[in-house]
Amino acid sequence: MSGNNITRVASDDGSFATRSLHESSSRCDSGHGGATRLSVDLVTAARRHVSFLRSFATSPVLHHAPTVARAIRRYDQLWMPLIAELAQAAPPSAPPMLLPPPDVHWVWYCHCLDPAGSYREYCTLRFGALVDRPLIIDDENEEYAYNRCREVWAVRYPSEPFDLEVDSAEDGEASGKCEDHLSAVVARYRTLYSFFCDPFVSETVYLVAARRRYSSFLHLSRRSIEDGMLRMVVTSDIFLIWLTHQSYPRSYAKDIEDRGDPARVTVCFGDRATAEEAKETVRAWEEALDEPYERAGAVLDPAASPSRVYFNWETAEADVNRSYKGLQPRFLLEVRIFLKGKWEEREDKHLTKNFLRLRTIRCNREMKLNEPVHDLSSETWHKTWHLYCEFGTRGIVIEVRRRGSNCLINSKLITKLVFLWNDLLRATTLMLKKELEMQVRALASITPPVQAPYLLKCVPDRVTDDGGAMISDVVLRMNRYHPQQGRWLSRTVLDHAKRECFVIRIR
Repeated sequence: MSGNNITRVASDDGSFATRSLHESSSRCDSGHGGATRLSVDLVTAARRHVSFLRSFATSPVLHHAPTVARAIRRYDQLWMPLIAELAQAAPPSAPPMLLPPPDVHWVWYCHCLDPAGSYREYCTLRFGALVDRPLIIDDENEEYAYNRCREVWAVRYPSEPFDLEVDSAEDGEASGKCEDHLSAVVARYRTLYSFFCDPFVSETVYLVAARRRYSSFLHLSRRSIEDGMLRMVVTSDIFLIWLTHQSYPRSYAKDIEDRGDPARVTVCFGDRATAEEAKETVRAWEEALDEPYERAGAVLDPAASPSRVYFNWETAEADVNRSYKGLQPRFLLEVRIFLKGKWEEREDKHLTKNFLRLRTIRCNREMKLNEPVHDLSSETWHKTWHLYCEFGTRGIVIEVRRRGSNCLINSKLITKLVFLWNDLLRATTLMLKKELEMQVRALASITPPVQAPYLLKCVPDRVTDDGGAMISDVVLRMNRYHPQQGRWLSRTVLDHAKRECFVIRIR
């Protein structure tokens, strides 16, 4: 487990505006409330979205300029006329179940995200209607959509191969206004996957919490549009759900019709946000919802997050130990603890002697993180601790303690709060708020636990004979602890929980 004290962030008390925004979000999540309903299953779609971005992370479509130019021409001259024609014959609510070649698909996807709204204008001017992407949420349907498109493509364009072959010696550039604009759009989103490459992002509980926050973001953006004041900066979780929503243009246009497009008041991907814009976004969010804007797994700048250090490992599609059970896996999660309130208002004469202590419920008994109470008063949510814990620790305890008046008593427990990982995972927002004192509240936020690399430790054991029996300490001392012929050195391998995994014997 790793831990360190980090900076502080903010929020406000439960006002009527807070309750109304929470109620709107709840109606949106439950499918009630008319205008608040979203027409796409954004949780399932976001999981497919992350997988889609991962598949293109090293694709030549993103990094080879001549290939990008060819992909744009195939998209503009071949694919869009084809899919627009087929879409006119299909019901408006059910676009054709076809997926274009991967190179074309990436250009199509990027064009749908164009913050200038050019995709909608492009479709309306060229085809008279908005052309939608099909919602495909499982591997079987995706395979069917690609194979079906391959058949249609071969009939319509027999001289044009479906799969684009990359020629490293090829040279050329896109030309024309449409091609130039699309080149800039494709280049804009080339590094998009870097925003969502943390291993917990694809977990369902994370995406459910992100979708709820996105619903609140839509309401807050509408308020900003009406006020004409705030230019918002989105956190990584909201940004993922928003891009997922945008990637289905017809559904997105219908869902935001009465709200106004958030892109009008949001710092879009690739644009630089000022410190003042970020601060104002945090303030507006916390005033509306009484919760921190940034939290565990949801930050304004993912590249600068410590998660990129603690969760930076190569993940395999399947863990071989799930089949053979040779090693016990370990799971890691990010934890952020926030405090809000005024300790001074209690006018406690012992205030200077009081302090907070953070410890884990299980394991790491020596870990005790202390913070003086008089430094923690804040009218906004204040990030007090930022930890990376193993799931086996079960949870954390926040204690209010008072230093003893003599050397025999170190400190006395005044009160404590317990946050269990399982309770936080059951919360749809992955966070819980509890009252620590009359004027002070604590909030814990976590990411879903993800499997971490195995930790093994090799410890020395006694020398054994050929049959594996240990030799006594007397014999070892007589031989000055040197290995003997016909004897074996033993090393016991322990896992992260000090369980014996296996024994290595060396002759």
